[in-house]
Amino acid sequence: MERSTSWGTSGSRRRRRALAAIFASGLFVVACGGGDDGGSTEEPTTSEAPGTSEAPSSSEAPGTSDAPAAELPAPTGEEMVVGLVNTEGGAGGLDFPDIRRFIEAAAEYTSAHGGLGNRPVRLESCVAKGSPETSQACAQELVGKNVELVVLGLDLFPDYKTFEAAGIPVIGVLPILAPDYTANALFLTGGNATSQAASAALAKDYFAATKVGIIHADNAGANSTAASLTAALDKAGIAWKAVKGGDNETDAGFQALMRQAVEDDPDLLVSLYSDAGCIGTMRARASLGITIPVISTSICADKDVIDVVGDDATGWYFAGLAEDRDTPERALQRRLLAPVLEVEEEEVSTTSLGLGGLGYTMWMSLVDYGNKMLDEGIEMTGQSLFEYLKTGEGLYLFGGDSPIMCGSNAKYPAVCSFVFPFAMYKGDGVVGPIDDLESVTGSVLIDSSPYLP
Repeated sequence: MERSTSWGTSGSRRRRRALAAIFASGLFVVACGGGDDGGSTEEPTTSEAPGTSEAPSSSEAPGTSDAPAAELPAPTGEEMVVGLVNTEGGAGGLDFPDIRRFIEAAAEYTSAHGGLGNRPVRLESCVAKGSPETSQACAQELVGKNVELVVLGLDLFPDYKTFEAAGIPVIGVLPILAPDYTANALFLTGGNATSQAASAALAKDYFAATKVGIIHADNAGANSTAASLTAALDKAGIAWKAVKGGDNETDAGFQALMRQAVEDDPDLLVSLYSDAGCIGTMRARASLGITIPVISTSICADKDVIDVVGDDATGWYFAGLAEDRDTPERALQRRLLAPVLEVEEEEVSTTSLGLGGLGYTMWMSLVDYGNKMLDEGIEMTGQSLFEYLKTGEGLYLFGGDSPIMCGSNAKYPAVCSFVFPFAMYKGDGVVGPIDDLESVTGSVLIDSSPYLP
């Protein structure tokens, strides 16, 4: 274990889900309505129009359409060829096939029910291996197949230059590395920069914290996530101390991390651990009698975690989880993904979908936007969809009410999401909305914009 800084403001599926946490620690896991398990991934409601830097202040639903959940007629327009780049089978466990599989399932449904703006879709998938060379090869392959739109699952090194030279617009799940944030592309979710800035905003505006203790594993991904968090805390004027541990710790190891993190009496803790690390840190805090609240990744609200720790999760807050509601969109998600996961529909857990769930939501969001374009008499092409997403108003992520605000921050022109829901452990195995969040902050969503580094 290593303390990385002192106080100050100057400085299997579970494996795939752990890797998802490395790339998106604190990032909300988007889903369509809530489940009946320990956590929920439904976005809270809002009627605030996008395009401003303020988070919505209303809890009234904007009235999103449930058209994608209906049995829409088969599309009658010209076939639309869409390329997909996703990382699978890469070194170091970079393997995210569920992103591709979920998007393919959603695209197949789309082609039979309404299409993208009344155009059936042929999806051309290309697998990158987590290297620039394989990403470039995918770009060249997809250009050769005459795709008119490229969607990115998880691609560490997108070949933006090749796509731009061919006039092919790019829409992605989430930005990963710094060049993504300013690329000629649009990402429907925010990535570490925005999600960690949202955690800093919760620390500042809800907890009124002046000092924060951070616990995380000492690996490249976690260190990068922690760097985004500490930069946001610096912007918020909050002092911090980061304590690093191993990827896997014993109970004694997690207790030692907790002791170091709280020895200078912080107002708040942030844990960037996931899966087994969630269990270890929750148990360590409870066994030591620590009552300082903790913000953690949404993965720590997983039913598998909550079932094990029970009320040891008291005092934990989760980035990206909010009110659990049953919706037509949630029912459709279960219906489409159950065969992919080879489980019964009722077994599809929103909190275990990881980045695959983000891919599904990205695609179904594009279907929503295509339906709106059709209603407005806008011809559907890859470029027109890109421009509509970039300039349109009143757009939300599919199945939820998180507003899309592409390009609203000049420093992050490729990012479309800047506001985030948070939840808390409420006892008896239940995770739900933070009871007084709106009364304290004026919003049911937390805006990352003021603290973006």
